[in-house]
This record gives sequence, C-alpha cells and structure tokens, in this order.
Amino acid sequence: MVDKKKRKKKRKNSETEKKKKNENFENLEKSRKYFRTFSIENQIENQKKFKNKVGIECLIETALGMSNIKEIAKSSNRLEALHFGVADYAASLRARTVVIGGLNPDYPGDQWHHGLSQLVMTCRAYGLRAIDGPFGDFKDSDAYIASAKRAAAIGIEGKWAIHPSQIDLANKVFSLPATEVNRAKKILEELDKAAKEGKGAAQLDGRMIDAASARMAENIVNINKLIESK
Repeated sequence: MVDKKKRKKKRKNSETEKKKKNENFENLEKSRKYFRTFSIENQIENQKKFKNKVGIECLIETALGMSNIKEIAKSSNRLEALHFGVADYAASLRARTVVIGGLNPDYPGDQWHHGLSQLVMTCRAYGLRAIDGPFGDFKDSDAYIASAKRAAAIGIEGKWAIHPSQIDLANKVFSLPATEVNRAKKILEELDKAAKEGKGAAQLDGRMIDAASARMAENIVNINKLIESK
C-alpha cells in the first residue's frame, strides 16, 4: 500500500515537472519570437535611418488574447494601440452571431461591451490607443453608426472602415461636436474662476463641476486639438 502511494506521488511529481518544462519551453519560444521581431525592427530603423521608431499595433481577437491583454499591453515599448477583432473574438467565444460586429437580438444590450470595456481600460492604464474593429454589413450604415457611437461613448478612439462608405461615418462619429467642445471649454473656464476665488468646485447650468470634471473636459479639448491639427 505504501509502495503504491509512493509510485502515485512520484508519477504526479513527474507529470508536474513535465508540465513545467513544457511551459518553460513555450515561454522561451515566445521570448525568441519577440526578440527576433524587435531585432528585425531595430535593423530596419538603423539601415533606413528612420527618425521615428517603428510602432506596433496589436489585434485582440481571441479569448486567450483578451485574458492576457494586460501582459500584451506591457510587452513592448513599440506598442502604440490595441484593436478589437470582433469577428474572430466572437468565434473564439462561440458567440451566437453570424454578422461581423453585429448584435444578437436575444442579448439585452451590446454583447461586445465587456470586451471593448476591457480593451479601453487596459489601453488607458498603459498609455495605448483603443480602436474598435470591423462592422461587416457595410450596407447598413445606421447599424455601423450605432456601433461606433457605443464604442465612442466608453472611450474608444476610432473604428475600422472595411468599405469606402464607412469612412465618412467613422470620421463623423469620432469627431467631436462643436457643442461638446464648447461645453468642455466652459467647464474649464468656470473651474479656473473658482480656483482663483479659492474654491475647489463650481456650478455650471445648475450642476456641480470639480477636478474630475476638469479632467474629462481636458480630454475633450485635447482630442479636438489633435483632430484639428491633422
């Protein structure tokens, strides 16, 4: 009986060691791939004498990718943006939908909200740009606009256009309305006045505004400046 327990424990330890070796090998292979990629980029930059470094943008399109999104975001100082690859992501989740970026009417709301929220949160935490992926039905402009608006509302900066008809739609949604920009500027003005009076908060149109309001307003003003500079 004692021998059986020892053999069982030995077999278990052997399996654990084998698993660790496999994981170490996989991690080593990943490191080698990263190293090769970065080495090639360094060589290109040096040979071509680029003034700016070669940037990388990653597409998050699987359950494994989404579950490791923070590690991906920290993987390289060349990384500039993360994109949401909704089609392959849906397939990876076995989601019940056949329209790229489309919604299942049985789901109460936007079934891609969680993935997009996870992506934009990670991008903001690690200084990356957050971009929404494609919408397959390019003949349904209303559905494309609705999808883009939902993404913009949570902080996504842009959306793919897989057809020429979607380009103007994306630009319209992700460009800030003048009313929104003007209100943001007004918030900053009122808070500046309040600060000079020694106050930590102020009121605008019957609503309280404070330091958090200023940060949100600054985001809008800065985004608008960036758009206008293009």
